[in-house]
Amino acid sequence: MGLTAYQALFDHGKLTAGQRVLINGAGGAVGGYAVQLAKNTGAHVIATASPRSSKQVRTAGADEVVDHTATEVTAAVTEPVDVVLNVAPIDPAQLAALPGLIRSGGVLVNTTVWMPAPSDEEHGVRGIDLFVRSDAEQLAQLVALVDRGELHVAVAERVPLAELPTLHARAAAGAVHGKAIVVPPTA
Repeated sequence: MGLTAYQALFDHGKLTAGQRVLINGAGGAVGGYAVQLAKNTGAHVIATASPRSSKQVRTAGADEVVDHTATEVTAAVTEPVDVVLNVAPIDPAQLAALPGLIRSGGVLVNTTVWMPAPSDEEHGVRGIDLFVRSDAEQLAQLVALVDRGELHVAVAERVPLAELPTLHARAAAGAVHGKAIVVPPTA
């Protein structure tokens, strides 16, 4: 998930310090890493989140948080952004509206590949569908960020291996928030 955020922001979005980025779906795992990585880079971070996850998104470094349950993101973002990262399963019409928030030369990186990323060629906005790829060097960079305390991994719970089926059932029901570490038996 960290690798997805990294590749979206830097390989495809070419995000740099001083730019503005919108992370649509920042309350999820990929979005949470994206907020931290973008903020660590020196970007101005606008994040969409539900009321349930808005505090964690702000703690991760978001400069602005849009409650997507109460406000359309297209109405809340009043200044153009350089990069939009969409990690949320949104309505196709909402996805189609996102390029209108991006300044000329900017990019929309979309991880919901069942809906192709829209472009706006007239205004110089590229749409990219992200398919994450394995990259040991990038993973090592992420580990180094964690080791330095610059990237936080939210470990919500530790679960014995014997309880793995229960963990899967809870996750399917949406009742697992943060990372769960499965612990093997000790003897």
